[in-house]
Order: sequence, then structure tokens, then C-alpha cells
Amino acid sequence: MAEQKIVLITGATGRIGAATARTLAGQGHHVVLGARRIDRLVLLAARIRAAGGSAECHIVDVTDADDAQTFVLAAFHRHGRIDVLVNAAGVHAPSRLDALKLLEWDRMLEVNVRGALYAIAAVLPLMQRAGGGHVVNLAPPASSAGTGPAQALPGATAGALRAISEALRQEAGDIHVSLVAPDLDGGARAVADAIGAAVERAEELDACPA
Repeated sequence: MAEQKIVLITGATGRIGAATARTLAGQGHHVVLGARRIDRLVLLAARIRAAGGSAECHIVDVTDADDAQTFVLAAFHRHGRIDVLVNAAGVHAPSRLDALKLLEWDRMLEVNVRGALYAIAAVLPLMQRAGGGHVVNLAPPASSAGTGPAQALPGATAGALRAISEALRQEAGDIHVSLVAPDLDGGARAVADAIGAAVERAEELDACPA
């Protein structure tokens, strides 16, 4: 097994976030779980520890830049490093543009794009100072990332995350960047396994697990 890594996971209580946390903890890494619901966070951390894994949890709202910074710095001060960030916080709410669901659109943009940027902004200086790290961005399901009916916002946020990931690769050469866009009908386990494999080998990944 590779050396234990300190892995931060936003959206950790979501279906894919929780599966990823269990997978990475099962590989021997220490997972720092972040989400808004403390009851779900505590339960997930307890289950991981009961299975022999190493986990801690912190409340975080990724749409608040200060909150994201606090989440990252708390883990950094406790462990002295951040090896991996998994941006698993996301909202998937397809809707037609003529439905005019402005609040849903705002929420998707806030969580999927701005939330990922805030978390990246918090870890990037720490990873650059350490000379390496790994950022994993989770995009909306691949099959909803097109331009068909009801797909404008999922597609827009997926496109934004792809652009962010590619720019980060070019700007921060010592930091690995992975973009995972799960298939709409795929299982959380397949996505978690893909992320786990990339983290274990410290390799970049562009994948659409089914």
C-alpha cells in the first residue's frame, strides 16, 4: 500500500462523496470529511472508523470562501500537509430554461463551480509550498453535460469544471489534476473506485465511470 495521504473531501455525505471516503479510507488514507450536515458527517466518520479506517469531520459550506478556507486550514494545522482535495460537493438539477428556475440555477453555479474554486483556492498555496498535491474535481454526470433540453446548467457547470481543471494542470505543474464525470446511470462505487485508483497511484485522470 502507498504511504498514507491526507485527503480532504467536500460533499462527503453525498452518494459519491461517501463512497469515495469509504474507498480511500479502506486504502489506508486519512479522510477529512466536509459537508453541511453534522449528523451525517459524524455517522459517516464513525462507520469508517468502525471499519478500521481513519477519518475526521468538519462542517463546511463550500459556497462560503471563508468557510472553505477554515475547513482546509484546520486540517493543515492538524496534520501539517494536504495531499489530496476531492471536490465532490455538487448539485444536479436539470431543468429547461423556460422553466425559469433561477434559484436552482444559482445554487448549481454556487456549489458546482464557485464551491470548487473556493476549495482549490484554499489548498493551492499549501500544495505549491509543499511541491505537490492532487486535486480531483467531480463534474455533473457525463450524459447530462451536453446541450439538450434541460441540460443547460449541468452542461455549463461541467464545462466550467473541465476548463478549471485543464487550466490548473497547465498553471501548477507539480500538482496532479483529475476530472471525473460519472455516467448518469452509473453507480457511486465505480466513481469512487476510479478516484481511489488515481489517488493511490498519484496519477491524473479524465474519466466517465459507468
